[in-house]
Amino acid sequence: RPPETMWDRSAVAPSRLAAWWPRTSWSRKLQAAGQTFRALCPPLSTFYFFFAIFVVSTIFHCHRRLALVPAPWASSALVVLAPTHLPLEGMFTINAIGRLGNQMGQYATLFALARMNGRPAFIPESMHSTLAPIFRISLPVLHSSTDRQIPWQNYHLNDWMEERYHHIPGRYVRLTGYPCSWTFYHHLRPEILQEFSLHDHVREEAQAFLRGLRVNGSRPRTFVGVHVRRGDYVHVMPKVWKGVVADRGYLEQALDRFRARHQSPVFVVTSNGMAWCRENINASKGDVAFAGNGLQGSPSKDFALLLQCNHSIITVGTFGIWAAYLTGGETIYLANFTQSNSPFNMVFKPQAAFLPEWVGIAANLKQANREAPSP
Repeated sequence: RPPETMWDRSAVAPSRLAAWWPRTSWSRKLQAAGQTFRALCPPLSTFYFFFAIFVVSTIFHCHRRLALVPAPWASSALVVLAPTHLPLEGMFTINAIGRLGNQMGQYATLFALARMNGRPAFIPESMHSTLAPIFRISLPVLHSSTDRQIPWQNYHLNDWMEERYHHIPGRYVRLTGYPCSWTFYHHLRPEILQEFSLHDHVREEAQAFLRGLRVNGSRPRTFVGVHVRRGDYVHVMPKVWKGVVADRGYLEQALDRFRARHQSPVFVVTSNGMAWCRENINASKGDVAFAGNGLQGSPSKDFALLLQCNHSIITVGTFGIWAAYLTGGETIYLANFTQSNSPFNMVFKPQAAFLPEWVGIAANLKQANREAPSP
């Protein structure tokens, strides 16, 4: 633009600038508006209060919504039953009590008995939370809001199959008890193996560990999973059930049997009493790996290691029984671990817990009357 046409501020009279930009007047008006705004605007703490309410409310409603959505590791077949969609023909569910082994037994029993009685089966949310992070289970989840609205009829189960369980009466039946017997579901074994197949990431972590094991510098060809249950059982067995847990002698016999039958096996030991295992299991031959972390609250690592082995050595408890059942292969178990007058014999039948082809080694009951050892 030519210089003569440009606006020259110095050429404008001061009086005209004052009229064009009345600074004093606008300043007073802005101050007055600010005072009015501050008078009408609530304190900043009020904003924080309502914002906090908004955030908490949003989190709560999102949580309720997400509770209806299957987790990404859950089966694609998973559905969540809403209160308005109760099956007209009735339904079966089961109590979810105990830790992993107990709830696996309850799940498999529900799976089998619901089919046997021609009813749809649904599992509680708590059971889904326990099993779904580890296994590819497929039974649908019963939402807690629905669970509370259903007029359940409880039906207690013994820990072995009975003829009367073929015709369980009632429309909305909740199975109760601690069933963990192959007599309920062994006729459906291929499907049970599928239900309890590991998620890929759980299985691959266990396999990566096993690939790194060596026996005298060579990769082993045979893996034997060893589960030694201790923890609360160290005190419960002698004081409540008049029985014993596995001792050093039992484990020596079990390991030696596999050493005699297989060339250069490796024994993968998991336990919730690993310090005791390190002191009482002879590892001088270089074929024992103390592998598990023993965390009962997150048992997937220990369980996956046992399932990736070829054979099993178990002691007491449903955790070991399930590991051996799913693994297949040869299994050695602790037999006759309670005295004849034990109340445990009223709720437990060895022939219903251990498969006929498994090999039992009798426990040393002399320690049953001694003071309970340390975990």
